Amino acid sequence: MEPDDNHRSWAERSGDFSPAYYAEIGSNEVSDTLASVFEYYADEDAKILEIGCSSGRHLARLRDDGYTNLTGIDINDESFDVMADRYPRLAETGTFRTGAIEDVLPEYPDDAFDVIYSVETLQHIHPENEWVFEELIRVTSDLLITAENEGNSPQRGRGDAEVSYVHDDFPLYHRNWKQVFSGLGLAQLVCEPGSRDTVRVFRVL
Repeated sequence: MEPDDNHRSWAERSGDFSPAYYAEIGSNEVSDTLASVFEYYADEDAKILEIGCSSGRHLARLRDDGYTNLTGIDINDESFDVMADRYPRLAETGTFRTGAIEDVLPEYPDDAFDVIYSVETLQHIHPENEWVFEELIRVTSDLLITAENEGNSPQRGRGDAEVSYVHDDFPLYHRNWKQVFSGLGLAQLVCEPGSRDTVRVFRVL
């Protein structure tokens, strides 16, 4: 799949893995782990960005926990209609942008955020666009958190493949996230495997 086709797939998605789909699931195990990480590492006034925020279920959890400076980016503009319906307080108080992160991130200045995190979003970045990982580091002053599928679930076995397709639909690129971001100069502070995703916390040195 070419990068533009990949973007279009997510921008136009409905049904499974759409903003409405994730809003229906709501807060989950990853939300709980993120909440614990933020409680330990981030002040309530920290400037926080979620990459691929969808309808905002994880940001809504952070808002309930007292974090107020919240920003989200998602490629599917339906995300923010669903957010306004499902998480109206978040929609009213947060800052949100529609677009591909490859297009939006370069618009932010250096160290624009204290914490940036992603839940099952970086794993869909096309190999041609891996330069965006350096952009993530550029715009965070302190922490980068990944919550990506690393083959934890039995039905997500990968073998030696570099990419797999979910429901023969969209690609999931397999990366060693510790290797990716340590290689770009970050220090891994936390690695917490869950039933589906592994949460990793990196600090800018």
